[in-house]
Amino acid sequence: MTILVTGARGNVARALVGQLLDSGHDVRAAGRDPGRARLQAEVEVVAADLARPAGWDAALAGVTKAFLYAGTAGLDGFLSRASGLEQVVLLSALGADPTSADAITRAHGEAEQAVRDSGLPWTCLRPGGFAANRLLWADSVRTGVVRDPFPESHSALIHEADIAAVAVCALTSSGHLGATYSVTGPESLTVRQQVAVLGRVTGRPVRVEVQDLDDYRRELTAAFAARGLGSVGSAEVVEARIRRLAALVGRPQATTATVRDVTGRPARTFAEWAADHAAAFTR
Repeated sequence: MTILVTGARGNVARALVGQLLDSGHDVRAAGRDPGRARLQAEVEVVAADLARPAGWDAALAGVTKAFLYAGTAGLDGFLSRASGLEQVVLLSALGADPTSADAITRAHGEAEQAVRDSGLPWTCLRPGGFAANRLLWADSVRTGVVRDPFPESHSALIHEADIAAVAVCALTSSGHLGATYSVTGPESLTVRQQVAVLGRVTGRPVRVEVQDLDDYRRELTAAFAARGLGSVGSAEVVEARIRRLAALVGRPQATTATVRDVTGRPARTFAEWAADHAAAFTR
């Protein structure tokens, strides 16, 4: 069984590739520039872009199952060429809804619907906030000041390794077809609490400074553009994110037991994620 993992440079994809290899599975990794993912030598790496569906024919040859990201242009074209797959595992978002006014939530809901309508066996993973997004704070942690417009906003951030672990179970064991899994970390922490964790793990004094909203808008838009996600960083999406953060001020996010229920082990805490990535905040 060869499993195709798309978005090869993504944090979840790289964790998934490693865990599938450790479990003894054959893996093919695909992306627009997969060579930059620096994957293990055993991984077959192919260049493919969802915006160019015809390019996926070679990537899909001999593949049994696939892991995909929602909200990516060209998903319909990919699905039309993937009719022989035994399963698609889609990485979506918590609260995905094709009727939502929130652009990201709507795009992920539409992607889920496209997978269901494809006729392929499917499983959807809906993580909450990614702990890996805190890597954007690396420079700020090194300088000792993290600026954020909503320091008391809560999130139950999930370690990318835990998302990958749920995906491995969904792809390689029975009982997951047609399931939609909401996946969060085990605790809801405010931005201020997350910064404190990073300070303890790195041994650096780090404080939080309230950021002007206009500055935050500019920084978020630039961050998306730097990652090649300019369309995701549109004004509509940035404003939707600001509304979500504001709504979570002083309101702990609900957590799920999905990681434990599916994998048999508890989800990693934010402190564990911070320890795993400490080098990124200190070098």
